[in-house]
Amino acid sequence: MVNVNSVSETVTMPRRAPWGWVVLATILWVAAYASLTPFADALLTLTGLSPQSHLGGALQFFFYDTPKVLLLLTGIVFVMGIVHTFVSPERTRAMLSGKRLGVGNVMAATLGIVTPFCSCSAVPLFIGFLSAGVPLGVTFSFLISAPMVNEVALALLFGLFGWKVAALYLGLGLTVAIVAGLVIGELKMERYLEDWVRAIQVGNAVDLVLERPSWVERIDAGVAHIKEIVGKVWPYILGGIALGAGIHGFVPEDFMAGIMGKDAPWWSVPAAVAIGVPMYTNAAGIIPIVEALLGKGAALGTVLAFMMSVIALSAPEMIILRKVLKPRLIATFAGVVAAGIMLVGYVFNAVL
Repeated sequence: MVNVNSVSETVTMPRRAPWGWVVLATILWVAAYASLTPFADALLTLTGLSPQSHLGGALQFFFYDTPKVLLLLTGIVFVMGIVHTFVSPERTRAMLSGKRLGVGNVMAATLGIVTPFCSCSAVPLFIGFLSAGVPLGVTFSFLISAPMVNEVALALLFGLFGWKVAALYLGLGLTVAIVAGLVIGELKMERYLEDWVRAIQVGNAVDLVLERPSWVERIDAGVAHIKEIVGKVWPYILGGIALGAGIHGFVPEDFMAGIMGKDAPWWSVPAAVAIGVPMYTNAAGIIPIVEALLGKGAALGTVLAFMMSVIALSAPEMIILRKVLKPRLIATFAGVVAAGIMLVGYVFNAVL
């Protein structure tokens, strides 16, 4: 006789979303953000330096901006890690496949804001988009928008400069991405793709049925996003803040205003773009430098042009894209985007 009670099954209970921990972390985040100024002042007091001195002013900038940027970045990355569970690369390709120039460029540039792609993803994305039937010009709108108009840049700009500057950057970045993609699309430059890329059969993206993650999995994705992104970019953040602190504490206002101010020579905007291209950093690393430049009297249009060139036209991205694009198409891409960025700088220096 078999005892049925001896047969047991192990039932794994589903995990419950840790909302209590999320609320506690939010409260601690808000408290830490509200304590930034006394924290920086206390650290500066320990050094015995005056904030009016060059070194004291630089250190105060560093002590204040380092926790501020890291707090903003951590909060933003967590939220966007959850958002990204709703937007996958496959679904993005499916949404853009078969879209014509115009509507497709607007959709692609808008999707670039909320998708977790950077210039290092250019090669697989480029191939994947083309194989899914996404036109060349539409693909470029996405590849320009994704690194340049990303959620980290927008949220840090909002936290440091307010909603007007963040909205301005959003509008400028989308305009550059849309127009550049339209221009490249109208030039019909598919023949300047590398031969092995052109040989890929262009078809329609398949309809995808993806399993919806639970909120436990979404929160886990947010935490993993923090570990991955903040873990990668914190050296750039410290480097950018250190450089910004040096500019803030030691560079005379008259000097910076003469080079990048509203009354600076006409070549200041092209020079800012040319300086930005070889730099290899991201929005989190460049925004503290932007903050310091604006504080020293640099014109907003010139500084935004500099920032856009660093994020959207970095030399490493050009090297990566060389694997799939012939030099003429790379030069066209860089020239169109650089022209759009410079136009943005000139217009806003004239208007603001």
